[in-house]
Amino acid sequence: MAYAGSAVLEGDAAAFAAAIRSLVNNPRFSDVTFVVGRERQEVFAHRCILACRCQTFQGMLCQPQPGAQEPWPPQTPLVLSHVQPEVFLAVIEFLYTNSVTLNSLIALEVFTSAVEYGLVDLRKAAVTYGQMDLQQHCLVFVEDHTREVVQTRGFHELSGVALGVVLQSDRLAIDEPDLIRAVREWAHVSSAVLERPVAEVAAGPVRELRLPLLSPRELAALESHNQRDPLIPVECITEAWKCHALRKGRGAPSRLYQCRRGTQPREHHSYLQ
Repeated sequence: MAYAGSAVLEGDAAAFAAAIRSLVNNPRFSDVTFVVGRERQEVFAHRCILACRCQTFQGMLCQPQPGAQEPWPPQTPLVLSHVQPEVFLAVIEFLYTNSVTLNSLIALEVFTSAVEYGLVDLRKAAVTYGQMDLQQHCLVFVEDHTREVVQTRGFHELSGVALGVVLQSDRLAIDEPDLIRAVREWAHVSSAVLERPVAEVAAGPVRELRLPLLSPRELAALESHNQRDPLIPVECITEAWKCHALRKGRGAPSRLYQCRRGTQPREHHSYLQ
């Protein structure tokens, strides 16, 4: 409560920041321990800082240990085997100091962890660091693990522009019907978040779907589904039907006839090239 004649006095910000930084991975006064990565490296932290800086950690530390009723006890380490120690330490550094030391070897993994823990500012920092290089690394990861990626929350949170870039790739390891289903799910999530019609939020990305790769039976099923749940412009479906009717690819961008790495062969693919 402020009183008449009161004033705010500020101490040395640099000294304060240095004092807080000294707590990073410091076992002194630590009340939570993580066992991180295949190396099972111990990382020390302080519950109050983690909980006030990150809702994900707040929920993690408030959850009872399996079979118990109380929050996770201080003497019981939390095992995080899926993350590299240096990546987790970068996350901890950011939570304590609101800054992070990055290099090209861990930038992508730090970005992934920032998404996992809901740390928007850290995610922005990771993207800013070597943005084009990071984007390329992300795309390669998506190409190599497409089936797993399209089921993640991170995929559903992609912007329309970012999804369009992904869908342009010839190296996606997924068959087109499965990719179409994944894009439909993405569109419904984006529609709910943005409060806009599904077809509107998906207008750009769906034009990168390679409908000519579908068999006539699959295309007919898609057309029927699209009538109930509009997603793909009618003209895109029409162009795909033309490919079957003319038995050759024409009238649409040539990339839409290219099989992706994960495309399952179909009889009509021989006349698309």
